[in-house]
Amino acid sequence: MSSQWIPVPIREGVHSRQAHCDLPEGTYERELGREGFFGPASHLHQRHPPTGWVDWEGPLRPYAFDLNRLDAAAPSPFAVPPFLGNADVSLRFWRLDASMDHLVRNSDGDDLLFVHRGAGALFCDYGHLPLRDGDYVLIPRGTQWRLAVDSPLQLLVIENRDGAYRLPDRGMVGPHAVFDPAVLEHPHIDEAFLAQQDEERWVVHIKRHEQLSRVTFPFNPLDAVGWHG
Repeated sequence: MSSQWIPVPIREGVHSRQAHCDLPEGTYERELGREGFFGPASHLHQRHPPTGWVDWEGPLRPYAFDLNRLDAAAPSPFAVPPFLGNADVSLRFWRLDASMDHLVRNSDGDDLLFVHRGAGALFCDYGHLPLRDGDYVLIPRGTQWRLAVDSPLQLLVIENRDGAYRLPDRGMVGPHAVFDPAVLEHPHIDEAFLAQQDEERWVVHIKRHEQLSRVTFPFNPLDAVGWHG
């Protein structure tokens, strides 16, 4: 038997009729909930901004990270230490100035790449996919891949540890919430992908439990001629 929250809508004092709209003049909205953007929430209209603190001591103090100061390039995402992380997720800021000369495979979880700057292409088990600034690239756990660089890349790498990226229940906001499925692209078995297949020596860096293994092949493992799934 499923359970539901007890619906008790209450109004007190000067308030708006709905969240985030028509705030009372001279007030700041503060949203109070239990599960981020999900579940029940209250919206308080306060005289001062909730972010207006002047001092904060202890482990919950917010921090702003200037990732532009991380100017060292690395040949692999696994060579970059996380700047934030916990048991579920880790975040890395990766600068790649030249095309990768090896493949990587993350056996710890899915990777989501956000291309902050630059342009290039992804070559992976599934084919070839051009990428540029503003793109999100989802790489499923266990996929072998590398990046070719057209102009130096700056990427935010979000690793979903021991999990998979899934869509939340979009409810009333409809199927186009978060993103429009019509804009999704996938890698293709095209001329560029077939042209990079060779009989040269290739090394695959595999990450599992934050430890690296290296497997050497006498050919390029990105040698698919087709796929379905």
